[in-house]
Amino acid sequence: MIFIGQTASKGRGVFARTHIAAGALIEEAPVVVVPTAQIEHLDRTALCDYYFLWGPDEAEAALLFGLCSLCNHSYQPNALFVLNPDRMTISFSARRAIAPGEEITTNYNGDPDSPAPIWFPPES
Repeated sequence: MIFIGQTASKGRGVFARTHIAAGALIEEAPVVVVPTAQIEHLDRTALCDYYFLWGPDEAEAALLFGLCSLCNHSYQPNALFVLNPDRMTISFSARRAIAPGEEITTNYNGDPDSPAPIWFPPES
């Protein structure tokens, strides 16, 4: 259903291999939770931009082990993600229909409609 490919300007990204219907589950992948005390060490690695805030007060981090860990940010995303702490997973679903070859994007703020700034200059 999805694959990793190169974008024109953002490096790697996730793309639809086939048509994905609105509301369809794209991927649900497991996470490893990083305790609060270890996040400072994670922030000094190449993984610093790849974890999700986790836990009831977002004090922990979660590393996602799935292709959607490489979804790029957009303020007009075609997918959304949901944290599933009871299953220790994060699921990604289509916000609208996604065409084959189209890049799959999410809003890194969690809320797909959030215009809040993110920690790096976005392309879109």
